[in-house]
Amino acid sequence: MISLKRNSKKQLVEATGIRTRKSSIYNPGQSENFKISRSKFDDFLKCKKCFYLDRVKGFESPQIPQFKLNELTDKLFKKEFDLCREKRIPHRLFKNNNLEHLIPFKHKDLEKWRDSLHYGLMAKYKTTNIILTGGVDDVLINKKNDKLVVVDYKSQVKKKEELNTKSYLEDVYHQGYKTQLEFYSFLFKEMGFEVDQFGYFIVCNGSDETNEFNGIMKFDELIIPYELDDSWIPKKIDEMIKIINSKKIPSSNESCMNCAYARQRNEL
Repeated sequence: MISLKRNSKKQLVEATGIRTRKSSIYNPGQSENFKISRSKFDDFLKCKKCFYLDRVKGFESPQIPQFKLNELTDKLFKKEFDLCREKRIPHRLFKNNNLEHLIPFKHKDLEKWRDSLHYGLMAKYKTTNIILTGGVDDVLINKKNDKLVVVDYKSQVKKKEELNTKSYLEDVYHQGYKTQLEFYSFLFKEMGFEVDQFGYFIVCNGSDETNEFNGIMKFDELIIPYELDDSWIPKKIDEMIKIINSKKIPSSNESCMNCAYARQRNEL
């Protein structure tokens, strides 16, 4: 994929490959607070070198296009859950799966928690200058124990026989989804909330089992429960902070296609 850089008016501009916003670049050893989002933490887990070049050296990697259909299904799910939130009743999917004790959580900062671009969940890590952030899709509350339940909406197209908890959670391409839920769980705990043992993926799966389109796309919906374990996260955050405070560029992941592409271009 080839990306062309555009400004806020969608006009083509020169691509320098370097970030211009200084607040997104970390200076090793700095004392000022610095935000690291859930997506950047995920970058760190995938390739430490790419993460370092991004956050410390200010390299700007090519952007992938937004998936507008996924954004639309997320938006529609949020509308449904918000209606249930006002009525303090379980969403139809949870009711149909004998999970009536899980209802949408009402909180004055919910919209901020959802806004990953400007706010999101936010917690300063230990005594460091690192502020961890992440935009959660939704939050429920378990009426049996008053603990928060983290929810993430997902849209996909899979064969119907693959629509089950086991195949979904074992899919190698869904490992990052599990990290996502656990990171949100960790953030909520850092913010002083108690979090339920289970989080949930609400999966919207596009179906092709129809003979006609007629402007209507059908979806299968299912709930995927996931038992959370965020105990591994602090160790990785400590490692991440140590790396960005070093002036030495870390090694790349040998499976990183970004690094491989950069090497090949450099050699050419």
